[in-house]
This record gives sequence, C-alpha cells and structure tokens, in this order.
Amino acid sequence: MFVQNNEGFEVDFLAVGNGQRSGDAIAIRFGSVDNYRVLVYDGGTKEAGTQLVAHIRKYYETNRVDYVVNSHPDGDHASGLSVVLEELEVGELWMHQPWNYSEDIRHHFRDGRITDESLAKRLQEKMGAAFKLEKLAEEKGISIKEPFAGEIIGGIFQILSPSKTWYRDELIKEFAKSPELKEAVAIEGFGTFVRGVLDKVANFIEEHWDVETLRDDVETSAENESSVILFGKISNKGILLTGDAGVRALHAAADQSIRLGIDLPNQVTIVQIPHHGSRNNVSTGTMNRVFGQPTPKGTTLEKTAIASAAKESETHPRRVVKNAFLRRGYKVLVTKGQSKRHPVNMPDRPGWVAVTYESFSSEVEAWD
Repeated sequence: MFVQNNEGFEVDFLAVGNGQRSGDAIAIRFGSVDNYRVLVYDGGTKEAGTQLVAHIRKYYETNRVDYVVNSHPDGDHASGLSVVLEELEVGELWMHQPWNYSEDIRHHFRDGRITDESLAKRLQEKMGAAFKLEKLAEEKGISIKEPFAGEIIGGIFQILSPSKTWYRDELIKEFAKSPELKEAVAIEGFGTFVRGVLDKVANFIEEHWDVETLRDDVETSAENESSVILFGKISNKGILLTGDAGVRALHAAADQSIRLGIDLPNQVTIVQIPHHGSRNNVSTGTMNRVFGQPTPKGTTLEKTAIASAAKESETHPRRVVKNAFLRRGYKVLVTKGQSKRHPVNMPDRPGWVAVTYESFSSEVEAWD
C-alpha cells in the first residue's frame, strides 16, 4: 500500500554478473511523491550499466541520478557507472582517487626510481575503469567527492568506512595494483586463486542453528577493504551498503557508527551482504558487531539481507554466510539472475512477483 506524501524508499539489487562472475549494481529511489532522489551504488559491468540506465528510466521515470557512488575501483563495480555518467544527468560522483596520493605513499615502495608522476600514472592505468569515471565526470562538469568516514551523501547516507587516514596511509600501498612494497604485506593473490580452484571441489560439513562455522582469521584484499560502507535511515528503516568490505572495514564501520550514536545491530533493516556472500569477508565477531547477535531458532525479524550473485556462480553466496544472516533473524534474498526490490512506502510495481527467501542449510562448504 502506497502512503501518499510519506517519506519512502525502494532499493533495487539488479541481476548482474557474467557466467560465474558476480557484480554489483544497486539503485535507490527515496523521498516523497514529486520529490524523489536517486542514488546509484556501483554499476557492475558495462552491460550491467546499460541495464541500470534502462531500469532507472523505466521504473523511476527519470533521467537524473543525484548521487553515484563507486564503492571501490574493481571493474565489476566501476565499469557500468561510466554508462550511467554517459547517458544520464548526474549530480555528484563519489569515488576514491588513489592516484592523487602518490606523493604521500611513494616512500613505501621498493623501486627507488618511482616518481610521484609515474606512480600516479601506474594507478590510473591499473584502475582504468575508475579513472575513466573521473575523466568522464570532469568532462561533464560533475562534482567529484571522495567518500571518507564522516562525510554525508544527500544529507542522509553516512559514510562509515574507510577513513581518509586508513585509506591513504595503509590501504593504497597494499593494493595489488600498487608497486612492490619494501616490506611484504599480506594481500590476496595466488592464495585466492588456489582457494577458488579448491572451492569448486569443496566437501560439505554439518552446521546447526547454534553452531556457526565462520572463521575469525579470514582476509580479503585491500581493494575490497577500501569499499565505501554507507548507512542511511529513511522512514525509520536503516539501509546498510557494504560493497566488498571485509572484517577490517566492517570493524571500522562499527567503530564509526558508535562515534555517531548509530546502533547498527538494532537499526539496520536492509543490508547488502558483503562481497556477494563470500565467507572470506565476515566472521562471527563482525556479524555480531554489525548485524546483530544470534537469535533463537526460527526467529524472523523485520530485516532483510540481499546478496548480488551471478546466476551460474557456484561460490556466491556461501551457505555458511547465508546461515549466519538467517541465524540473526534476517530474511535472505539472492539475485541469481533475478533482480530484487525492497520497497517501503512506495508505489506497487506491476509485473514484479513475490520473492522467494533462502532457507537454512544443514550442510555448508568445508573450509579444508
């Protein structure tokens, strides 16, 4: 039922991803009748960006996006946003520009021949999809802002992570696309590839409601940890977008939320499951701090967790991750080739069918 002249919102997780490779393309329309605003959080591939533009025109009935957010520079998040900038009117682009910090980070790298200019150029080339966004925005006169903790988008969406100091002083130098460091830093690379191969022949183990098998020692890449984590509250409902954030970023977001007086476990009602549901991005500790404590078996709260996953993906989302959200009272949705919509006080959308929620799995993928 649509409530006239009442603040509302709808969050759309578009079905994006090619083959088994997942991506993210999220659109949010919020506000009241005749005064809606639109925020886009990541755009997937270029093909997904085309779908995103068509979706906004058809269902939001506008050619304007007020805020575009690139969570981090990976191509499966940034590429489609170039289509949004090219085809729609955009108010603000929120993105990190790591190449602007070459002077601050150059001393970390082994090769003494690196200059500020050569380092900046390397980062621009290696993060081509994100750099293209910057160039497009400059050509079109779109305001570019860097999304660091403490900033607010549209007066509603608080940026909880990363902080500027953490991003500049720690994360950029750990990027796989940065030069070799003077001292080794643990980043995802070959180990991730090996895990991916092993995952395809994974065995299964039992898991129960009162026994969680997430690990505490999981890691993800610095690029993923640099993901912009957003929290916004509309119509007394909390929206949390996480990108590909891992345990370090989620803990940082929890710390920032405490400083702001935001009670994430009790205020979040719709959340993007980090990194398409990868088990390397969450632990029991971060689940408890950010998403809430486990609930009695069978409990379902007015909370929804959504994972963007390619239709043919064998590893997204992980059963253990779905179970972790179900265990905390969330209803869990997965795109898998079908876009998902979460509306609050918004008009009905003809042709969109009722969603099917995920169920608890008694067996989950073994770690070893």
